[in-house]
Amino acid sequence: MTDATSPKQPLRFRSYGSRGPTVVLVHGGPGAPGYMAPVARELADSFRVLEQFQRGSGDLSLTVDLHVEDLHQFLLSHTPQRQPIIVGHSWGAMLALVFASVHDDLIGGLVLIGCGTFTRAARKRLVDIRAERTSNAWKAEAAGVSSCADGPDDKMRAMGALFEKIDSFDLMSHDDETMQCDARAHHESWDDMMRLQDDGVYPTVFASIKVPVLMLHGQHDPHPGRMIYDDLLPFIPHMEYRDWSDCGHYPWLERIVRSEFLGCLKEWLSACAEVD
Repeated sequence: MTDATSPKQPLRFRSYGSRGPTVVLVHGGPGAPGYMAPVARELADSFRVLEQFQRGSGDLSLTVDLHVEDLHQFLLSHTPQRQPIIVGHSWGAMLALVFASVHDDLIGGLVLIGCGTFTRAARKRLVDIRAERTSNAWKAEAAGVSSCADGPDDKMRAMGALFEKIDSFDLMSHDDETMQCDARAHHESWDDMMRLQDDGVYPTVFASIKVPVLMLHGQHDPHPGRMIYDDLLPFIPHMEYRDWSDCGHYPWLERIVRSEFLGCLKEWLSACAEVD
């Protein structure tokens, strides 16, 4: 693994593996880089993997367009003679779709893991599922986080750990590899995504996506996979869908389906690269 900074922008990335097709990982959050490292390590034997860390908060207000341009420049710098396959998780899957709608010619395919929502109905279902799963003990713990957290970034990390419990089915023991959480980056980026959805931009523009697209989802993920798939399918009719019953929002950490998930991901990436 190599940890580096992109020469054309002040953004960090990690590189894994040295041979095979190129895969670019796009993390979720937004504002939570680093946690996809286990996926990168699993793919490194067969693929050259680049784990890009999205721009954090600073002088510029973060927008979806800014994240897309950052990813564009990143690919031009680090995959100039390749058409990498983008693998996005959660918010990262949403961002990958937006990127593909603008730069379809630069990539070989998309994998959407635990993709986020694109309609108010799907978001309401997400909220309702989480509400059904929150016990009094969970609510008390969340209240404690709100009162004791050392600032918004610390609160974001702590609440992320709490939501991981109700968003998952049977997690393996694992270390949290998320780097510094960035609550301001989260809110700025997410607010802009919501604005663009409310304006009807997304998912309509996804009709321009022609590359192969695979959606991988856990049935226990509160992000309602089938609803999200149905919302996207009119615009991406060639999109494939695969889900697992005993699986939540982080399939690579789920004890029961981890091996099957990783096998499915590797097989599809290899087949997509051969077609490309």
